[in-house]
Amino acid sequence: MVSTSQQPTVTEKQARQVAEEARQGWDRPSFAKELYLGRFRLDLVHPEPASGSVEQGRAATFLARLRQYCETLDPTIIEREGRIPGTYVKGLVDLGCFGIKIPESYGGLGLGQAAYNRALMLVGSVHSTLAVLLSAHQSIGVPEPLKLAGTPAQRETYLPRCARGAVSAFLLTEPDVGSDPARLATTATPTADGAAYELDGVKLWTTNGVVAELLVVMARVPAGEDRRGGVTAFVVEADTPGITVERRNGFMGLRGIENGVTRFDRVRVPRENVIGEEGQGLRIALATLNTGRLSVPASCAGAAKWALGIARQWSAERVQWGRPIGEHEAVAGKISFIAATAFALESVVELTSRLADEGRHDIRIEAALAKLWASEMAWLIADELVQIRGGRGYETAESLAARGERAVPAEQLLRDLRINRIFEGSTEIMHLLIAREAVDAHLAAAGELADPDADLRAKLRAAAGASGFYARWLPRLLAGAGLNPAAYPEFGELAPHLRQAERHARKLARATFYGMARWQARLERRQGFLGRVVDIGAELFAQSAACVRAASIRAEDEQRGETAVGLADAFCRQSRLRVERLFAALWTNTDSSDRELARAVLDGRFTWLEAGVLDPSEGTGPWIADWSPGASTEPDVARRYDG
Repeated sequence: MVSTSQQPTVTEKQARQVAEEARQGWDRPSFAKELYLGRFRLDLVHPEPASGSVEQGRAATFLARLRQYCETLDPTIIEREGRIPGTYVKGLVDLGCFGIKIPESYGGLGLGQAAYNRALMLVGSVHSTLAVLLSAHQSIGVPEPLKLAGTPAQRETYLPRCARGAVSAFLLTEPDVGSDPARLATTATPTADGAAYELDGVKLWTTNGVVAELLVVMARVPAGEDRRGGVTAFVVEADTPGITVERRNGFMGLRGIENGVTRFDRVRVPRENVIGEEGQGLRIALATLNTGRLSVPASCAGAAKWALGIARQWSAERVQWGRPIGEHEAVAGKISFIAATAFALESVVELTSRLADEGRHDIRIEAALAKLWASEMAWLIADELVQIRGGRGYETAESLAARGERAVPAEQLLRDLRINRIFEGSTEIMHLLIAREAVDAHLAAAGELADPDADLRAKLRAAAGASGFYARWLPRLLAGAGLNPAAYPEFGELAPHLRQAERHARKLARATFYGMARWQARLERRQGFLGRVVDIGAELFAQSAACVRAASIRAEDEQRGETAVGLADAFCRQSRLRVERLFAALWTNTDSSDRELARAVLDGRFTWLEAGVLDPSEGTGPWIADWSPGASTEPDVARRYDG
C-alpha cells in the first residue's frame, strides 16, 4: 500500500459522498431511467434515430478505406511479438483513425459515435489490441474530456495533435485505488506563485501510457482558505521532467497493449492545463465515460459477429455420427444463442451510438447498461465458440497453422474478451452505479428514509413528502400498454415481445419499490438484489433495441428485414427466459447464506479446506505494491511508435 502519509483515510460515508457529488442531475429524457421506473417509453428510441445522408456518406467512404487497409495487416505479428508495429499505427494515423470524433476544424474526421464504433469493430476484428489503442486514446484519453470541458485554447493546442496521431492516455487508477476515487493519493500541489501545480504519485494500469505523448491525469488538489481543492483533471505532456514509466504490464490477453505504471515526481503542470475547474475531475471523468464506455460494447459486438461466422462454417464442416455437428441439437442451441445475441449486441451498439450522436437524451444508464450487458454476453459467446470448436477451440491459432489447419484464434478471443468484464467499470461496480441511477427518483422523493444517518424527525418528514410521489406513481404500475393485445402493431410479430417487456418493466419497478420498503437504508448492501434488478433492466433494454433495429431494417429492405425479425424474435425468446429466472431469484436465492459463508471464510474457519496443495505465489511479494513519493529508481520504459 501507499505510505500512510500519502494515502487519505476515507470512511464509507465519505466515499459515498465523493461519488454522489460527482453525479450529474437529470435534465434530459432517458429510456432506461424511465424503464426502471416502470414507464416503457418506447417513443424515446423508436423510430431509431437516423444519421444524416452526408454523415452516412462520409462514414461509408472512411470505413471502406479502413477495411481495405485492415485487410493488409497481419494479426499474428501482434500476438507473437506482443506489440503493435509502428507501421500499423502510422497507417491508422494516415487514415484519420486517431481523430474520428475530433471536429474537422481541429484536423479530425468529424464523424459521430456510430461511425466510430463501426471502426472499432472493424480494427478489433484484426486484433483486439488495435481497438484498445484507438478507444483508450479517443474514448477516455485527451480528446473527449477536452471536447466536454476544455477551454478554447486547450482544444486549439491539443486536439490537432491528437488527430495527427499523438497517442493519449487516461490516468486514474492507483496501486490501492480502483473504483473508490475518494482515496486517490496522487496530489497536485499549487506552486507558491500559483502559476502551476506539482504532481506527485503513482498511476497503475495506464492503457496507452507506455507510448502516450499526452495524458489526462486525475490528482487531488489540497483544499485551502482560498481554494476548493478536490480531485482535478489535468492534461499533461508525457515527456515532462519527473514522469517515469516504470513498467510495461503483461496480461492474460490483449498481447499488444501498451499498459504501464507511471510515476510522477514533482511534475510541474501549468495552471492553464487544468481541465474544467479544481474539484471537477470526477464529474468530468464520469461525463467522459457516458460515451466512452460505448467502445466496449462495440468491440464485443464485433467479436460476436466474428464468432458467428466461425461457428457457422465450422459447424457445417465438422461431421460427427454421420451429420454436421450443427445439425445436432446440442450444438444447434449454441449456434442459435450466438446468432441471436450477436444481433442484439449490434442492435444495442447501434441504438446507443445514435442516441449519443443525436444528443437529445441523457444516455448515462444506456451506456452503462450497454457496457455491462455486452461484456457479459460476449464472454459467453466466446466460451460457447471454444466449446463448439472442441479441442481446436483450446488450441492456439499458431499451433493449428503449424499442423496445416485453419488458424482460428478462438482461445485468443476468450482471453481478449475477459478484460471487458473488468475495465471501464467492473460488472460489480456497474451494477451499483446503474442501481444508484435507477433509484434516483425514489431517493429524490424519499431520500432520508433510506439515509442511515437521518434521525426520526427527518424520516417522518421524508415519509410525508414521499406520499405524494408514490400516490401518483404506484397506481400507474398496475396497467399499461402491455395489457392491450393490439399495442405496438407496427412491430408485427415482434409486438408480443414488446408488450411483455412493458409488463416486465412495471413488474421490475414494483419489485424495486418492495425492496426499498423492505430494506430501506440497508438496500444499498443488498447487492445481489440490486444486481438482479439491473440485469433485468439490461435484458429489457436489449430486447427493445433488437426489436427497434429489426423494424428499422425491415422498413429499408423487406427481404433482409424478415431475417432480422427472425433474429430479434429468437433473441427475445431467449432473453425472456433469462428475465423470468432473474425475477424468481429476486426473492428466492442464497444471498443470506452466501454472506454468512463468505464471512466465515474470511474469518479463517475453513483454512483446513485449503490444505493439501501448494501456492506458487506465496512469498513472491505483497498483495498490493507499496510506493512512496520521490524520484523513480527504475529505468524509464516509455517509447513512441515509429514507422
